[in-house]
Amino acid sequence: MAAADRLRFGVDLVTFFHPGFWDVDSHDAIVDYARAEPRAFWDKILDSVQASGVTGVELTFSPFNWQDAIKTYGSVDAFAAELARRGLMLCSGFFAELEAAGDFAEPEAQRALIDKAERYADFLKACGSDIMVIGAPLRQTLGAQPVQFHDFDRAKVIADFLNRLGAILFARGVRLALHTEAHSIFAAARDVDLMMLLTDPAYVHMCPDTAHIIVAGSDPVQLVDRHHERMIIAHWKDAIGPMPAGTPIDKHIHERHQPYFCSFGLGRVDWPAWIRLLRDRAYEGWAILELDAAPDPVRDIANGLTLVRQALLPIYR
Repeated sequence: MAAADRLRFGVDLVTFFHPGFWDVDSHDAIVDYARAEPRAFWDKILDSVQASGVTGVELTFSPFNWQDAIKTYGSVDAFAAELARRGLMLCSGFFAELEAAGDFAEPEAQRALIDKAERYADFLKACGSDIMVIGAPLRQTLGAQPVQFHDFDRAKVIADFLNRLGAILFARGVRLALHTEAHSIFAAARDVDLMMLLTDPAYVHMCPDTAHIIVAGSDPVQLVDRHHERMIIAHWKDAIGPMPAGTPIDKHIHERHQPYFCSFGLGRVDWPAWIRLLRDRAYEGWAILELDAAPDPVRDIANGLTLVRQALLPIYR
């Protein structure tokens, strides 16, 4: 099997969340346009993904989520048909609700999360995907009071829920992949090691994001090598380096991340070492060439794909 067949390339739709791409002046204006002209909004996204050269789509938060897709095209089948006629596949869906749930140890909160995840899983399966990428709960700002330690006991509560959720999704034909989101409880090396230890490898998998791991101060190649058997999808993204330890972790944390991300190949990720790791560990599957809010996403994705094909796939072969 050719390397290009064993590694399939896609993009997360957060890549299209830059005002410049839409000729507007703010993120709120993007949302307003998506609500006012949903068909034009989604057609432009899918046409742009096709033009970039990748074949996979990962859905994410609104206005790029699965409910928006169904509402725009009228049904699950109609959305799947729009993908197919452009030669695209739904590779995965990002589930952001866990990160936003606050204290989800309460049974009522867990039931609500499970209900949302089950409906999402049914959509993914109907569109031909079997991977749900899940963002982990955020850590607390360093020095915040009252202090909440991410110790064994707290990690165990989270891991127990992830195990149950993973088993529920598996029964629906979908696999759970925990995403290494910087400033969450699953990004820095120690935290990833802890959650991988406490979760069941049969039901909880991993979606490493190379840039977020660097922003969290760790080495993506070393970290993923320790848990390579858990990886079922990966976000390939570059970053200029780690963020300061005292970075405030609040509703603006994702905006604070963006200046630390950079174009593919221009940051600190050791891409030759990364592709050798995937080759040596016989990884096959989706590689998501993600860029957070790129002003020219078609060009940037296409350039990243060219670099991969010319410099990395020959190593992978």
